[in-house]
Amino acid sequence: MVRRVYRVGMSVPELIRIVSRDSPMALAQVERVRAELAVVHPRVRTEVVPVKTTGDKWMGDLSKVEGKGAFTKEVDAALLAGEADLAVHCVKDVPADRPLPAGTMFAAFLRRDDIRDALIHPGGRTLDELPDGTRIGTSSVRRIAQLAASHPHLECVPFRGNANRRLEKLAAGEADALLLAVSGLERIGRMDVVSEILSPETMMPPIGAGILALQCREGDTELIDAVSGLGDPDTHREATAERMFLHVLQGHCNSPIAGYAKVSRNGELSLRACVFTPDGKVQLNAHEWAGRLDPATLGTSVAVALLRQGARELIDNIAH
Repeated sequence: MVRRVYRVGMSVPELIRIVSRDSPMALAQVERVRAELAVVHPRVRTEVVPVKTTGDKWMGDLSKVEGKGAFTKEVDAALLAGEADLAVHCVKDVPADRPLPAGTMFAAFLRRDDIRDALIHPGGRTLDELPDGTRIGTSSVRRIAQLAASHPHLECVPFRGNANRRLEKLAAGEADALLLAVSGLERIGRMDVVSEILSPETMMPPIGAGILALQCREGDTELIDAVSGLGDPDTHREATAERMFLHVLQGHCNSPIAGYAKVSRNGELSLRACVFTPDGKVQLNAHEWAGRLDPATLGTSVAVALLRQGARELIDNIAH
């Protein structure tokens, strides 16, 4: 990871108040940020400002509470009100079809974690071993569409709540198996429950999967300088391509959209993306390499490729 070298005498805030969702996973993500800050700026103190978001409080369909931003609005508000200095977000939760709240910016994207999904089955079975009628706990339209296409004999049942809560529901028999993000399970130390890690080809991830972003107020230049050194250049390129793709596509919270950008070992950036119908019967695909294109242009190009295939009509025909 590239680290910024700080000059002697460079001004660094003495205290950084970090705001985040109050779920165990979100707080584990904050601890990662605090640990990385401590390496670069050992004298800086940090405090955690936990907030409960609309998405954490509402256990129903997210589209009923303006699904976009359901996990970020309260965090953004605390940052803008001056109650905190730095916000930690999962990029997959941050709406990409509209700008960040006025006066704020991303100062860094941390090195990307695992983008894959994991199957949790108490009996240790793999996805292909699950019998007809197995109830899969998930409320993700992305996962539901892909399972409908690849494993139509399985039944998806609504499952909301943080990862720990979903594991509790599984243990209580509310579903027979569960799909969760590998990165989240790693953050809360629960990889022990995983029965299979699914490849991106089997279960394509959401845009921004495995990426943590640090958000600051635009005028806090000292803080921006202090935390930007935590950023990973490859992750920045991937996040930029993915978020521009989603911005151009203008999906809504009920549209099954998946995709991921990847920087190869030789530095080449590619972006693969899909748009599905909710029943998985229609799947539009696009995959392009950047070549001479910058990440944002790559994201635009892949979105346009899907729009030419009919993505706009497909998305607009899904109720939301």
